[in-house]
Amino acid sequence: MAAVAAAAVGAGPDVNTAGNPTEMAMAFLQDENTDGETPNLNLGELDLTTDEFILDEVDIHIQANLEDDLVKEALKTGVDLRQYSKQVESELQRIEQASIKDYIKESQNIALLHNQITACDSILERMEGMLSGFQSDLSSISSEIQTLQQQSVSMNVRLKNRQAVRSHLSQLVDELVVPGAMISTILDSPVTEQDFLEQLHELNNKINFAKELSFRETLACSDIQDIVDRLKLKAVSKIREFILQKIYSFRKPMTNYQIPQNTLLKYRFFYQFLLANERTVAKEIRDEYVDTMSKIYYSYFKSYSGRLLKVQYEEVADKDDLMGVEDTAKKGFFSKPSLRSRNTIFTVGQRGGILSPSELEGPILVPHTAQRGDSRFPYETLFRSQHYALLDNGCREFLFLSDFFMVTGNSALDLFNSIMGKTLSMFLKSMSTYVSDCYDSIAVFLCIHIVLRFRAVTSKRSIPALDKYWEAVLELLWPRFELILEMNISSVRNTDPQKLGVLDTRPHYITRRYAEFSSAIVSINQTFPNERTNTLLGQLLVEVENFVLKMAAEFPSRRDQLIFLMNNYDMMLSVLMERAADDSKEVEGFQQLLQARTQEFIEEILSPPFGGMISFVKEAEALMEKGQLDRLKNDEARITQLVRGFSSSWKQSVEAMSQDVMRSFTNFKNGTSIIQESPLPVCAAGRPHPADPVLPRLPQGAQPAHLPQPGGPLGAHQPAPPDGGGEEAQTQLLKTVPLYLMNREIT
Repeated sequence: MAAVAAAAVGAGPDVNTAGNPTEMAMAFLQDENTDGETPNLNLGELDLTTDEFILDEVDIHIQANLEDDLVKEALKTGVDLRQYSKQVESELQRIEQASIKDYIKESQNIALLHNQITACDSILERMEGMLSGFQSDLSSISSEIQTLQQQSVSMNVRLKNRQAVRSHLSQLVDELVVPGAMISTILDSPVTEQDFLEQLHELNNKINFAKELSFRETLACSDIQDIVDRLKLKAVSKIREFILQKIYSFRKPMTNYQIPQNTLLKYRFFYQFLLANERTVAKEIRDEYVDTMSKIYYSYFKSYSGRLLKVQYEEVADKDDLMGVEDTAKKGFFSKPSLRSRNTIFTVGQRGGILSPSELEGPILVPHTAQRGDSRFPYETLFRSQHYALLDNGCREFLFLSDFFMVTGNSALDLFNSIMGKTLSMFLKSMSTYVSDCYDSIAVFLCIHIVLRFRAVTSKRSIPALDKYWEAVLELLWPRFELILEMNISSVRNTDPQKLGVLDTRPHYITRRYAEFSSAIVSINQTFPNERTNTLLGQLLVEVENFVLKMAAEFPSRRDQLIFLMNNYDMMLSVLMERAADDSKEVEGFQQLLQARTQEFIEEILSPPFGGMISFVKEAEALMEKGQLDRLKNDEARITQLVRGFSSSWKQSVEAMSQDVMRSFTNFKNGTSIIQESPLPVCAAGRPHPADPVLPRLPQGAQPAHLPQPGGPLGAHQPAPPDGGGEEAQTQLLKTVPLYLMNREIT
């Protein structure tokens, strides 16, 4: 504006300013500079007179101007800069004059704009005042909001406190108020109705709450104490009458007491109410239940045990029914009749089936039904039935006591023993009487394993009530079983073979007793092995082996001794393998003994008919070992005689041996295996036999026509040799004798 004003002043003589806006503007400008002083202009960066001007920046500006396109164009065309500068200056003056004219032309609009700006300033001033008022009003509103917020928080705290007080007061009032429905239900409704049980729960809560308030000395408690006490006495009276009535119903004959027990379990809260509010009545009910159930169990099991004994086998083992006692042993005039066969007490037979899960936990015996059918059972069957009934009733009773009387741990065990103790003592006494006169070791051993399995069942059911009883029973049975086993061991040890009657090569009845007994004990003992039992069985095995050897020594000939030993070993092995495992100690021992005696017997039966050839082969083997095989050439005459004798008699000898073997051994399978193990047919077939201790072996392919052909049975009819002993066969045998020896050396 200062530059415009200066230009206007400079052009003043050429402009008419009278009475027009231009004159007014010029007058305004003159009024602004009345003192004739130069206006103070702020040129900013264009002011070259300031101390802040830095000459170094001049070069920068010059360099920037030189980059301008117009300057570059002027420099390229070679224009005189001074002339060009003047031209530019004149152009600027012209533009300035044109601009001033435009401003003067628009002076009215500028004045109007000035007036509008002034009006706007006044309006804005008024608005500023209004906004200032609004700001002050908002400040006061903010303080009021803070005040309201504080009041709201305070009111919220008071509300929560009042609600908490209301909940406590409402609970207190609800617990203190005894509704009429409760009174009428407790007084008039039967105890078996669901409403009575629900109201009894509510009454119990009110009694407990009243006790709690009485400790706090709450005055309101005294207002309801009398009503609550009366309702409590009435409820206790009705509950006592109901429970005692159920307990008395147990005493009726032929009553299934499990039904009223289940009814009592449905109302187990009754006893809990009595225990919490009237301990005297609770103790009365508990004592009455214990006394009633103790008598019921004792009477039931005593009657049941007595009836079971009536269906036991009449013939039982006694002290003379031992393994080493002779079957024909005589007894006194007043002695009991002996068992029809002592072997039955050493044989398990079908008795072992009682340990199977289906029979172990099967239905118990019904004595009168068995008597009606004239059935008889061994003792272990009666023992199983009796103790399974005890197990079932004992487990049920323990669970009932724990649930209804709310007892656990030692308290539950003590309560159970107070009920079942008399019955268990009766069982132990009865069993002690039986065991003291029992000599049936298998029955005792089966009873032991029945107890072990029943103990596992109670453990699986988590019922510890009968654990001590099982231990007491085992303490009775184990010593008796060991005593009976030791008595049998002693009887076998003290047996005199000379007093056992006529000698016989067939299996002895004592060894059969041992085989049956040992297999029975081993098979039963597999599930719950016992080291003491295994030790005693080992002692019995030693005594039986000694007995067999003593009996064999009574035979005059070695052949009969071997037959007796083999028959007994084979019989014991066969019986053991039916029940015991193949890798058991007893089975392995008898297999070794039988194999050794079999080899010895084969040598024994081959010696008479073929003794000459056997001795010759042994001599030839000795010469072969010494490397003197050439000496055999000097024995051609002897070899010829041996071959002719063998050729003429081998068939009859083999047939005789085969028949003799089959007659001597009671087990056809054993006799057949002995014939098959004999080296004679194998030698005739021309195949080397590694177990042959006696006869020479023919080389492969040497099969004389008069010997049994491969695959043929021993003693079977073969083509007869030609008359005169068979010259071709004899010649062939003579040629193969050195081959026998070579084959013997190789094998």
